[in-house]
Amino acid sequence: MPGTVVVGAQWGDEGKGKITDLLAEKADVVARFQGGNNAGHTIVRDGEEFKLHLIPSGILYEAKTCVIGNGVVIDPHILFGELEALRARGIGGDNLRISGNAHLIMPYHLLLDGANEQQLGKFKIGTTGRGIGPCYVDKYTRIGIRVQDLLDEKILRRKIKTALQEKYFLLQRYDIGVLDPDQVADELLSFRERMEPFICDASLLVNTALDQGKHVLFEGVQGALLDIDFGTYPFVTSSNPISGAACTGIGVGPTRIDHVIGVAKTYTTRVGEGPFPTELFDETGVAMCEVGQEFGTTTGRQRRCGWLDLVALRYAVRLSGVTHLALTKLDVLSGLPTLKACTRYKAGRKVLDEFPLRQTDFHHAKPIYEELPGWTEDIRECEAWQDLPQAARDYVQYIAEFTKTRVKFIAVGPGRDETIVLPRSIGRGGAL
Repeated sequence: MPGTVVVGAQWGDEGKGKITDLLAEKADVVARFQGGNNAGHTIVRDGEEFKLHLIPSGILYEAKTCVIGNGVVIDPHILFGELEALRARGIGGDNLRISGNAHLIMPYHLLLDGANEQQLGKFKIGTTGRGIGPCYVDKYTRIGIRVQDLLDEKILRRKIKTALQEKYFLLQRYDIGVLDPDQVADELLSFRERMEPFICDASLLVNTALDQGKHVLFEGVQGALLDIDFGTYPFVTSSNPISGAACTGIGVGPTRIDHVIGVAKTYTTRVGEGPFPTELFDETGVAMCEVGQEFGTTTGRQRRCGWLDLVALRYAVRLSGVTHLALTKLDVLSGLPTLKACTRYKAGRKVLDEFPLRQTDFHHAKPIYEELPGWTEDIRECEAWQDLPQAARDYVQYIAEFTKTRVKFIAVGPGRDETIVLPRSIGRGGAL
């Protein structure tokens, strides 16, 4: 179908890059709609690993158009560093397009991000320090610098001067000092010549493609539980990683979306601070981390690991209207005699069947588990549903039934070809 959104259904790091890369093969346009370089997608193709932070995962297909939408915030140093790294590996990147309405991460955003996190001390959020939050702050207080401002030097210099005047108090408070607006502008203008060929009206480009019956893949980053509105606030990102943001982050109407693919690991991980009811501190959690290579693509930080939280996953399915699930890293669970899945929470005297509204309840939530049998077989060579051990199939079926959705993809290894694509999805819902 023409419009398909791929989103994370946990706390990010679910393996969206792999699924997007798989789906991009049949897409004409791959459009990223939110976030910044605080997220990363790792793609393994033909044994070669690619780590992307800003550029859409479809960039490896040079015949596809890759779009960075207005909902994304862009650090030009990172952007062109990625492009140069790709070109060194034979990928031109000429198929990239960037919305003129996207906002730029400025040097003062990076400085303020790090200083603010340090100031919070033990109450720190666990931000990556990439300037993402401060950039979004400027966007919504209407003093942000946009990509299109690079095309008008006079306006750009005036906007930077205004923004720095607004930042004067904070820069002094954090003992950063005064930044010269002309130097900041000169540094940014050094990217103008390289940026200009990519600048476009992303909304027009994507809507035209949909009007022509082309397939558009909308790529999200992070995950639903990090959503600025619906995630585990304040330990969240600064944008909306749920499917509805594809409309505002690119500039399309909701009627243009036909399918929503929610990507989730068959266990749960989280990076940074914040509550995590199913987190494991025992040898099982250590094994998940080691076998699953649970280290962040962007920061290299070790991920916290735990059993699958089905209450949170069902919540994410609801928020994004997920039509099909893509389950990743099923192979990591091989060899565990018993699997556990959280189906309810206990918060004080309350037993909760749904994701709690009150932040306090989730912070104190204890998981109530259902146990399922594990399997000992190595499943990385499995190519079809029937190749999987019965216990693995039962586990997938249980996830589908609990979340009331369909499972379409099952990843049994990191490689692109280590993915079972089900001809008839397991569970409820329509076929892709």
